[in-house]
Amino acid sequence: MGQEQSLLPDDSIAAEGEDTQAGKYLTFILEGQSYGLEIKHVTEIIGLQEITDIPDVPDFVKGIINLRGKVIPIMDVRCRFHMPPRDYDERTCIIVIQVRDSAVGLLVDTVSEVLDIADNNIEPPPSVGGDGGHGFMRGVGKTEDSVKLLLDAERLLYGDELEEVQQALAS
Repeated sequence: MGQEQSLLPDDSIAAEGEDTQAGKYLTFILEGQSYGLEIKHVTEIIGLQEITDIPDVPDFVKGIINLRGKVIPIMDVRCRFHMPPRDYDERTCIIVIQVRDSAVGLLVDTVSEVLDIADNNIEPPPSVGGDGGHGFMRGVGKTEDSVKLLLDAERLLYGDELEEVQQALAS
């Protein structure tokens, strides 16, 4: 618990001007389905920590944590996607991402791996009926043997929701 995982690529060897994060996605599991986030938004992966409740925030915001002196709101991605709740276990972790100059922790079932998915292997999200969570999707990434639902990190917390959480933290 509380230990960092080293799934993030080492960018220290990159040639000057080369974007070593392009096409790289951190994948994680929710309800048996694999999702991916562009690695450029991910700052770290930490184990589950004690989460302090805060009032008057959306249900999917579980509270806040103190990460090395910085207060970070925690969003349960299962709850955000209207999936059934699940008990947290030793594989549950928090992916800390940077969204619009704010750090946000994403609570997920488990982290999988970092994958390279070229733009030509990404298709737009399917349009099936209502939105069905597609507002969060950047696209569908095709790998050799599966597909990954690629999320748009900035859409996970809409502007007004992010402001609502920041206001609750300020009061």
